[in-house]
Amino acid sequence: MDTTASPGATRPGTPTTWRLRVRLDDRPGALARMTTRLAARDCNVLGLSVLPVPGGVVDEIVVSTPPGTAPSRLIDEIRAEGGRCVGITRADMHQVVDRTTAALRAAGTALRDPSSTPESVRALLGADSVTVADTDEGTDEGGHRAVLRLGDGTILVARRGWAPFTEVELARAAALGEVLTAGEVAAGSPSAVITSTGAGVVLRTGTPEDAEAVAALHARCSAQTLFARYHAGLRTLPRRWLHRLLQPPRGTTLLALCGTRVIGMAQLIRTNDPAEAEISVLVEDGWQRTGLGSAMIGRLGAVARGAGHRRMIAWCLPSEVGFERAAMSSGLPVSVRREDDMVRVALAVGADRVREARVGR
Repeated sequence: MDTTASPGATRPGTPTTWRLRVRLDDRPGALARMTTRLAARDCNVLGLSVLPVPGGVVDEIVVSTPPGTAPSRLIDEIRAEGGRCVGITRADMHQVVDRTTAALRAAGTALRDPSSTPESVRALLGADSVTVADTDEGTDEGGHRAVLRLGDGTILVARRGWAPFTEVELARAAALGEVLTAGEVAAGSPSAVITSTGAGVVLRTGTPEDAEAVAALHARCSAQTLFARYHAGLRTLPRRWLHRLLQPPRGTTLLALCGTRVIGMAQLIRTNDPAEAEISVLVEDGWQRTGLGSAMIGRLGAVARGAGHRRMIAWCLPSEVGFERAAMSSGLPVSVRREDDMVRVALAVGADRVREARVGR
């Protein structure tokens, strides 16, 4: 096959924008003839760039197709000019922005909010996901896996199914890492927030050394607060839970600290659906309604985007409105619906998210 990923069928009557990577024979006018063929099919070329690769170049084309045009038709037109489609995926309009603008936007976003660094790298590379890793061990997966090391030792692993990464793209990501290092920020760096009461709170990733502080947090929380988080009559935190709470095998734990005291904890856990991640929040009683929960939800939204998720899901009891209230204040699009005896709160975090209607129960 020419493509590295199957983009799926288009819906009849719906115009679609595609991002293609093409290798053409080294003949004068080959690119012009290919774009002419696409134009004859009423396809509109929105963007074109040339990426040097070993042994030649790859042409990247962003093209809008008329309703009902299957991606296989585009591939056939490319083959007719002696070309080979090495990658095809759906695109959106933000990918038409020139590379310099995209790189500057990615750097600006990461500098403003270090927790968004994985999402900035994902946007810059057009990756499916970018996650923080403990080690860079692993194969390059045929060029579909790339490793970026930041100056503070943080390791980011990027993956992309639709096309291998090119050296030019990896150089851009490395340059972004240098900018962030110069600014003394990194993906896992702590960040500070100010609550509505004027208190300064630090948000950072949890570690095994936080076990006693997290146990103390649970001991200070009321039975009602613990029930809203765990949906069980929990009075104290079982010691065997501490390790999994602080280092979940499928996710991230974020802590909120005032001084050395942990006053809040939030988790983002991957689900079997790559588009979704499950989120949960626990805030000490005396710190509730101060904006702390909203701040943690917003930060985990950036982590979820970097990991390639499109939405975060929380399950709440109908009588508990604390999480829903914090979600509404986080700045992320929220939808709420009743399912059986639970309330499903969904927060859109995808890069192309739009404001969703807030659905009442």
